[in-house]
Amino acid sequence: MYVRKQSVTSILRELNASSEDIEASALVSMDGLLMASMLPPEFEQDRVAAMSAAMLALGSQTSMELNRGALDQILIRGQRGHVLLTRAGPETVLVVVTRPNAQLGTTFLDVRRGAEALSAAL
Repeated sequence: MYVRKQSVTSILRELNASSEDIEASALVSMDGLLMASMLPPEFEQDRVAAMSAAMLALGSQTSMELNRGALDQILIRGQRGHVLLTRAGPETVLVVVTRPNAQLGTTFLDVRRGAEALSAAL
C-alpha cells in the first residue's frame, strides 16, 4: 500500500490539534506496522502498533461472533485516560490516546472525521 506519509502525518497533527482532549495518535496497518505517528517519544511505537492491530483483530472477531456486524471502534478506558481504535479504511486503524476527563462525544466525532480523512488519503 502506497501512503503519502506527509499527508497522513499532517492529518494526524490536525487531529491532535482539534481537541485538547487528544494527546496522541497513530495510523497502524492491520498487520501491526506503524504507518505514521504523532505519539510521544516515551511510547514504544512498534509495540503500540502491534498491540493495536491485535486488539482490532480480536474485537472484529468478537463482534462478528456475537452478531454485532463489522467492528467500527474499540474504546479502552484506563485510570489515566482512554485509547480509541477506529477503522480508517479496510487495511488501517487509527489509534487515539485521550486525557482521563475527555469529552468522549466530541472526541468520537473528531476521531471519525480524522479516520475519514486518512481513509481518503490512502
